[in-house]
Amino acid sequence: MTWPSQSIAGLLPPVARAAQIVGRDSEVRLLPEEAAALGRVAQDREWEFAAGRTCARRAMRALGRPPSAILIGTHREPVWPRGVVGSITHCRGYCAAAVALEQDLASLGIDGEPHDRLPAGVLHVVAGRAEVAALDALPRGRVHWDRVLFSAKESVYKAWFPLTRKWLDFTDVFLTVDSSDGTFHGRLVGPALDTTAPTGFDGRFAVRAGFVLTAVTVARP
Repeated sequence: MTWPSQSIAGLLPPVARAAQIVGRDSEVRLLPEEAAALGRVAQDREWEFAAGRTCARRAMRALGRPPSAILIGTHREPVWPRGVVGSITHCRGYCAAAVALEQDLASLGIDGEPHDRLPAGVLHVVAGRAEVAALDALPRGRVHWDRVLFSAKESVYKAWFPLTRKWLDFTDVFLTVDSSDGTFHGRLVGPALDTTAPTGFDGRFAVRAGFVLTAVTVARP
C-alpha cells in the first residue's frame, strides 16, 4: 500500500495550509490573550494547547494571514479569525493545525492519533456491527484499522460542528475505509441528519512514524 503523505499537509487540498510539530519545539508560545483564556491548567495541557496555537499561527502565516490569537469558544472549540476556517489536533508527541480561507472551503477537520490498537471495548462503542465487519475485511498486519476509523470519525466531527454548532456522536456517522488509496467516507445516519449541512464527508488518511493522521474538507456549495 502506498500512503499519500508523510504529513497532515499532504492530506489537504492546495487551498489549505497546515503546520505540525512532532515531539518538542522550543519556539512554542502562547499569546497573552490565549493564556488568559486557557487559565491555570496542568503543565502538559498548557504545552499541548500552546503547541496547537503555535501550529495554527504558522499555518495562517503560510496562508498569508496575520498570525492572530486563537481563543476558545463556548464548546471549547478554537475561534478562528473572520474569513478563516480551521482545525487543531494534538496527541502525545504530535500536534497540527490546518486552515483555509472561508471563500475556498466551508469547513475542515483534522485529527492525529497514536498508531496502536484502541483500548479494549472502545471499538464497539464508536462503531456499529457493519463497520466492525468491514474493518475485519481490510488487509491485516500493517495498520490498526480500528484507530483509523476512530480518527476519521474525529475529523468528520471537527468538520461538521462549525457548520451546525451541534454535537455529533460516534454512532451518528457510518464510516467506510478504502485501504487501496488512503481515503474514507463518513455518512450521517439517524437523528444526526441535518438539512443545513452535508450528509456525507470525504477524507484521507495516512499512517507514518507511529501516528494515524486523518483529514476531512467540505467544499463551498
